[in-house]
Amino acid sequence: MVETTMEPNHQKATNLLQTILVWTVSILLVLGVVAILFFARHQKEQKRIAGLLAEEGQQMAAKAAMTEEELEALFQSFRPTEPVEESPSVNLTPTDIDFVSLKELNKDVYAYIRVEGTDIAYPILQHPLDDTYYLNYNIDGSYGYPGCIYTELANAKDFSDPNTVIYGHNMKNGTMFSALHKFEKADFFADHDTIYIDTEEGCRTYKIFAAYVYDDRHLLNSFDFKNKQVYQTYLDSIFQMRDLNANIREDVEITTEDKIITLATCMGQQPTKRLLVQAVLQ
Repeated sequence: MVETTMEPNHQKATNLLQTILVWTVSILLVLGVVAILFFARHQKEQKRIAGLLAEEGQQMAAKAAMTEEELEALFQSFRPTEPVEESPSVNLTPTDIDFVSLKELNKDVYAYIRVEGTDIAYPILQHPLDDTYYLNYNIDGSYGYPGCIYTELANAKDFSDPNTVIYGHNMKNGTMFSALHKFEKADFFADHDTIYIDTEEGCRTYKIFAAYVYDDRHLLNSFDFKNKQVYQTYLDSIFQMRDLNANIREDVEITTEDKIITLATCMGQQPTKRLLVQAVLQ
């Protein structure tokens, strides 16, 4: 009697174990297939990126590094003949900047910046893969200083973001963004307030409203400027600044609907500090 009772129970346990085993194997097979597909896709993407970087590396290796003087002469050849302060924004058209030739030189060029009262007149670039690429590579593809004026992938190239951050080296020979340090002087700041940014679509005019020394935090990673409350708090912190060395135009009204640009460069012997010059789209 005991044997006939245990036999069905034993069979049930066996069937249950078999069912569990089948389901376990099936799940593992499915997971294995998913993992293989994911790995294959990842490998394909890695090969694509490696191919792009290799292509750029070959192009770079084929070019001899230019001196800083040669690069500056190259930039000079693309500059308008008239100084910025003598060119009202209403007269600036896309044809003032030869974007066709600039893009033949480097396809990553998408805009051109000019700062009133300075020699700052350079193309703006954005690398499609590496945010720090143009920190160390020149517009001709060679490695080294002075690098380029550039933005990161977090910023759209149509300047539609609340805050577009534009980077450039503080070169000892006075090129690139070195001249931004003029805005640390109150009298120069008071007399010069305009930045022009050209694209193939036209020219944008910005009014400078602040110039001050800040820490070296990454602005776009530290503040969600698309969050209006965060953006407003950030703007308030600028106008409420108590730094006596900061230059602020308190009569300029900026809301979270406005688009600003932040020009950022180094502070010489202060590696943890950055000079920021900020302007609002007019």
